[in-house]
Amino acid sequence: MNADYLKGRGAQHNSRNKFQEFYSEMREDFLEYCWKEGELADKNKTEYLPIFPKSIVNKVTSPDVGMAYSMNPYQGCEHGCIYCYARNTHEFWGYSAGLDFERKILIKENAPYLLEEKLKSKNWKAETIVLSGNTDCYQPAEKIFEITRACLAVFLKYKHPVGIITKNTLILRDLDLLRELTKDGLIGVNISVTSLSEKTRRLLEPRTATIAKRLETIKILSENNIPVNAMLAPIIPGINSHELLQLARAVSEKGALSFAFTVVRLNGAIGMLFTDWLKRTMPDKANKVLHQIESCHGGTLNDNRFGIRNKGEGVLAKQIHDLSKIAKRRYFNGRTFPKLNKDLYEVYKQGQWKLF
Repeated sequence: MNADYLKGRGAQHNSRNKFQEFYSEMREDFLEYCWKEGELADKNKTEYLPIFPKSIVNKVTSPDVGMAYSMNPYQGCEHGCIYCYARNTHEFWGYSAGLDFERKILIKENAPYLLEEKLKSKNWKAETIVLSGNTDCYQPAEKIFEITRACLAVFLKYKHPVGIITKNTLILRDLDLLRELTKDGLIGVNISVTSLSEKTRRLLEPRTATIAKRLETIKILSENNIPVNAMLAPIIPGINSHELLQLARAVSEKGALSFAFTVVRLNGAIGMLFTDWLKRTMPDKANKVLHQIESCHGGTLNDNRFGIRNKGEGVLAKQIHDLSKIAKRRYFNGRTFPKLNKDLYEVYKQGQWKLF
C-alpha cells in the first residue's frame, strides 16, 4: 500500500464534478449548501448539511434494479465504499463523487413528514418502498439523526410494506419496530456482505461494520423471523470473486433465505476513483484486476446496457454466474424470500377515507 494512502476513506481525492461549470455560476446563497469552488482539503472530518426536499419517495425507472420505489434519508455516505454506484449522484448536488461523497452528508430531516404525506395521498397504491435505493439508511449519520427509525414508525402506522438495504449493524437498534412490521409481513431486509476477509473489507469499505458483526446481524434478524436476503455485491474479479461459494455458505448458516449478487461496473467518475484507489492499495495486482473487470464488460470498465450492466458477460462473468447457481443449489435449496404484504395498507386506507 502506498505511503500517502488516506486511511479511513475509500476515495483518495475529489474527482472533478462534471457539472462544475454550471455550479460555479450559481448564487452564493445556494452554494452555501453545495459545492464551493477552490475549497481546500479539510481535516478529513465529516460534515452534516441539512437540505429540505419537496418529496422523498422516488419511482425507480431502471428495469433491472429490482425495486419499484425507493427513498433516501441521506445523500452521500460515510461508509466510503470505493465501488459505490451512488457516488455519481453526489455531483447533482454540486459535490465531488470522491471524498465529498464520504465527508459531506446531506440530511433530509423532513423525510418522515414527506413519507407520511405520500402514504396519506388518495392516489397512492401500496408498493414496497426501499430504504435506501442509493445510500445506506443506517450509515453513521443515522445514529445522530434517527431519520430511518422515524420513517419505519410511519410505515408501521400505515401498515405499509418496506424494504431495507444496509451493511450496518445499527439496524438492530430498531429491532422493536422490525418485529412489529414482520408480524404482518411488511418488512424485508437486505444485508450486504462483500468479503469474509477483514483486510479486504477495511480497504473496500473502510467505515462499515466488520464482517463478523454483519453475519451476527443476519443471525439475530433471522432468529426474530425477519426475512433476510444477503447482498453479495459487488463481485469484483481478482478481489472477492473467489469467495462467492464461501460467502453464500456463511450467510446461509446464519439464516439468510436467499442471496443476490452483481458483477462490479465502474460507471461515471467511479472508474477513475476505483483505478486510483486500486493502484494505491493493491499496486502489485492492479492491472490484472482492471483487465478482468474489463473482460466482463466488453473491454471497458462500465456497461450501461440494461439487463447486462450488472451481470457482465464473457468467460469470467459466466464462471461467476455458474458458481452462484451451485451456491443456491447447495446452500439455499427450499428457501424463498417472501413477498411483502400490500393488503393491510389498502384496508387501512379505505377505513380512513370512510371517516370522511
